[in-house]
Amino acid sequence: MPFFRITLHRSAIGLPERTRGVLAALGLRKRTQTVFHPVSPQFAGMIMKVKELVRVDEVEKALTPSEMREERRPPRGFYLEKAVPRVDYSRAAGKGKEMA
Repeated sequence: MPFFRITLHRSAIGLPERTRGVLAALGLRKRTQTVFHPVSPQFAGMIMKVKELVRVDEVEKALTPSEMREERRPPRGFYLEKAVPRVDYSRAAGKGKEMA
């Protein structure tokens, strides 16, 4: 059964009470909060009312809070980046004075 994955992207501060009520009905209170609802015309209509404030994806199954935490976790380890050649500005400044 497919689900809507709905994430509150923009804040509802300063918006009409009706719009904030739709967000409350969806179960969204804080920015970046994510909820899952089954795909149905009722939830699609609510999403259309607040489409500028939310990000919506259709997923196959609802994730548990621990699965969502694991999804956000970066991969273990670290990356080695190529070293950038350094410029010694004290010597570079001295060369300019000698030439003048």
